[in-house]
Amino acid sequence: MLLTVILLCFNSLSHVHASGDVTDFVFNGFAGANLTVDDSAAVTPDGVLVLTNGTYLMKGHGLYPAPLHFRSPSSAAGGVLSFSTTFVFAILSEYADLSAYGLAFFVAPTTKSFSHTLPSQFMGLFNTSDVGNATNHVFAVELDTLLNVEFGDIDSNHVGIDLNGLRSVKAASAAYYDDGGGGVLRHMSLISGEAMQVWVEYDGPSTVLNVTLAPLRAPKPSRPLLSHAVDLSTVITDASFAGFAASQGAMSSRHCVLGWSFSFNGSAPPLDYAKLPKPPVAGGGTSNKVLEAVLPIGVVAFVLAAAAGAFVFGWRRVKYAELREEWEDEFGPRRFSYKDLFLATGGFADRHLLGAGGFGRVYKGVLPASKLEVAVKRVSHDSRQGIREFVAEITSIGRLQHRNLARLLGYCRRRGELLLVYEYMPNGSLDRFLYDRERKPALDWGKRFRIMRDVALGLFYLHNNCEQVIVHRDVKASNVLLDGGMSGRLGDFGLARLHDHGADPRTTRVVGTIGYLAPELARTSKATPRTDVFAFGVFLLEVTCGRRPIEDDARGGDRVLLVDWVLGRWSEGRLGDCVDAGIRGEHDAGEATLALKLGMLCTQSSPGARPTMVEVVQYLDGTLRLPELLPTALDFGGMASLQSDGFDSYAVLSYPTSASDASHGTVSDLSGGR
Repeated sequence: MLLTVILLCFNSLSHVHASGDVTDFVFNGFAGANLTVDDSAAVTPDGVLVLTNGTYLMKGHGLYPAPLHFRSPSSAAGGVLSFSTTFVFAILSEYADLSAYGLAFFVAPTTKSFSHTLPSQFMGLFNTSDVGNATNHVFAVELDTLLNVEFGDIDSNHVGIDLNGLRSVKAASAAYYDDGGGGVLRHMSLISGEAMQVWVEYDGPSTVLNVTLAPLRAPKPSRPLLSHAVDLSTVITDASFAGFAASQGAMSSRHCVLGWSFSFNGSAPPLDYAKLPKPPVAGGGTSNKVLEAVLPIGVVAFVLAAAAGAFVFGWRRVKYAELREEWEDEFGPRRFSYKDLFLATGGFADRHLLGAGGFGRVYKGVLPASKLEVAVKRVSHDSRQGIREFVAEITSIGRLQHRNLARLLGYCRRRGELLLVYEYMPNGSLDRFLYDRERKPALDWGKRFRIMRDVALGLFYLHNNCEQVIVHRDVKASNVLLDGGMSGRLGDFGLARLHDHGADPRTTRVVGTIGYLAPELARTSKATPRTDVFAFGVFLLEVTCGRRPIEDDARGGDRVLLVDWVLGRWSEGRLGDCVDAGIRGEHDAGEATLALKLGMLCTQSSPGARPTMVEVVQYLDGTLRLPELLPTALDFGGMASLQSDGFDSYAVLSYPTSASDASHGTVSDLSGGR
């Protein structure tokens, strides 16, 4: 294979077999190297490979341009060859003790596309639908600077070995064994801005992988930080690319690689520290040379443009004016500029409108810098009371990461309104699939049951795996969003707090949505995990039956609660007739019966009689058997009165009765926050 990279002879060197296969290479800086880079990645004039440039929600990759053959030509079906690589990196964070995600050395097949990968916790290597799939054939060593509960991270400063996903098979806090200090383990901060060196060594015959970390110029420790027995022949394909990936979320960091060497069947060539470029200065560029050259020209240009610029600046300042107070400085990384959101949504044009409801209007947008698709929710909030607490709450919620929660990326404040920025869900909200009768084909049972379990896992996380218990308070089909793989994401958690913060402190109000409210809310007005369980039970019935929680009686008269409707058929021995007619006969009868009975168990009037979300997940997974239930043994008294009065105005909804209603935004297409 012809090597397609032009290298400066003093800075880099590579060797090839007679067959053309690369055996080793060394980059003492990347000036003049024809690396393959994409997205935010670039090579500076000084030779630093900068993977992320500080722009929020960006990713970047730097690859050796030619495929490397990890199996010998004579035994392509055999094991992976021994290989060794070392590189020097530096991570520069906006804050001394906080960063956003990290970087990774990786090996991926030549068929791997990085255009569909995501930033933030996916590190530019995977997306929501493929992370963890064995078909990825991706091996990586991550230098992770943010604790991610979804992927089981041990802390926010660790080194991990990843196979086909981001749940490390082995990990350790960043540190090195100091041979000069008697082998003492000395901890390191990956976001210190200091240059550090990593060695990744795989022994093919023994299938042992070693990862070693040390400060720059320190001798390589004799004891690796990580040592793991793994047969990489099940992961790495023959022709693969090797390189680096990095990403960041709503916090500014720069991920840099200063030097890199690689070798098959031997130790990686040593790097020449004297030739390595200097890491960038935190908050500045890699060199002042460019500044020195352009400064005189820039001053002249600035003076000439000052008069015209002053007028334009004044006009744009009024147009994009934001409300910002000193206390918001601590939330800076989570704050978006109004200008970026205005441009992303085409000026909040109607053509970008996804839906509307009691909490405000939702628009689809594409952020100008990162090109990331987002959903922007405009929430009216004229009262200043409680706004600081609410901003603190939504920024805290924005740090929660779980594959079954819709990510809240950040916020902006302007003229009595909040703008909340979420990740965009391409398939919209679940209620559109349940109630848009013109949508063909109907949502099949397999997807419905998986979505039920997805939402259960999201609630389980909020109730049990966060530092504080988070009560959602508005679980319903329109708040369940569907990603590209039709997985369920629970959205709008915590937004009911906005209504509390802006309410009259002398009044007590019930927040929620008609049909989903637990009976005890009429007495206490206090939401608890058990009220979430009640709403989830109604949700189970709704998804299984394809019916709204409250509907008009077909024979006229009073409105009918879905719980009562299911209870009536169950009492008549016709529970199977409750399944949505659009999928009846094509569903799993056992799973449908489980969902219906579990829904009824969750919607009992007494909070103590309802299961916890821990038990709900176990029931849905089949690890815990549902108790024998009889409709006469369950308690459903006292619910109807709560579903008719005592609500906040946002909880009283008018459901669309036709497809035309939905097209005008009555049903939320993305966020469902009504």
